[in-house]
Amino acid sequence: MKDLKLTQSFSMIALNAQNSLYLTTVKKVALRCMAASIILEVLLDNHTDKGWNTVDLQNIAFPDSEGYRQAVLEPIQHKKVNASRAFSLKQCLKAASALSGKRLKKLEKNVADSLRSQDLIEEIPNLLGCDLYFDSSGVPYMEYRSSISEYAAITENVKAEILENGPVTDETVCMLWLLRESGCFSDFFSLNDLETVAVRMNGLYHQNPLAKALYPIRIRRGAELAVKQFLHWKKRVFKRPFAAGINFVYPVLERSQSVFIDTEAWFSNSDKRLEDVKNRLKLYGHTFTVLQTGAVPIIKIDNLVYKAVPQAIYGRVPIHGVRLMPRLPF
Repeated sequence: MKDLKLTQSFSMIALNAQNSLYLTTVKKVALRCMAASIILEVLLDNHTDKGWNTVDLQNIAFPDSEGYRQAVLEPIQHKKVNASRAFSLKQCLKAASALSGKRLKKLEKNVADSLRSQDLIEEIPNLLGCDLYFDSSGVPYMEYRSSISEYAAITENVKAEILENGPVTDETVCMLWLLRESGCFSDFFSLNDLETVAVRMNGLYHQNPLAKALYPIRIRRGAELAVKQFLHWKKRVFKRPFAAGINFVYPVLERSQSVFIDTEAWFSNSDKRLEDVKNRLKLYGHTFTVLQTGAVPIIKIDNLVYKAVPQAIYGRVPIHGVRLMPRLPF
């Protein structure tokens, strides 16, 4: 596992499987949280005995390896002219998450370039390109794919710290908040895991000064979340009350839509159906592993896991195929 900054680690989770060409609403949610992660990164790097509720933005350097900071910190620094340049944590996180679309695009480019220079992210055809209708239309549709090995290392490290009864680093305290605000929990925590996560975060809130300052802060935008029905988001709500009536809410933001792959074989030959699916995935440059065979195979494609459910589309002529449906996590 490489020694990455908080923003780089979180961005590998937030950008994975996102449309790389257009600023979609789902990606905008991720970028707002990436902007907030820069504030937390600065807070961790420059923490003093003043506590966690204040962020000092004075004399912040922008080294080449962390050039992405400039896109977020400069507009925040220019908002106020007081000499101290010390803002509250809530004020900074809210300001970072409220950046314009132009600033968010610049942030995306800078972070993606930083990760790309280390071979940690690449652009590939979106999985939707394998869909029958996208495949036949020839419309280019690209997405980000994070390094499979590094993605697994980051997520497994977070899971190990939070699901096991051991110490939790400040970086993981911040990562949990970022995952909550971006709706990425479901990418690698099961519903059973979320019960443990809620207990642990509740404990951190009471025992950890950073969590005490950070966890009550919300940066979600209602207008953006309101389009979830239009984008076919599925929202499950998991709540756990803690500390003076505050509730944690874990929305599930499914970023990968189901994909229909037409096949030559139908129910009589599951092996042939699976072979057709594998050939389509290879054609579009996807890395995959068959985790389970049978009537409904389970396939890990890039960094996400899907069920391959036999299905037919009925019209003038029935089209037999397989529907890839997100099965997260495995």
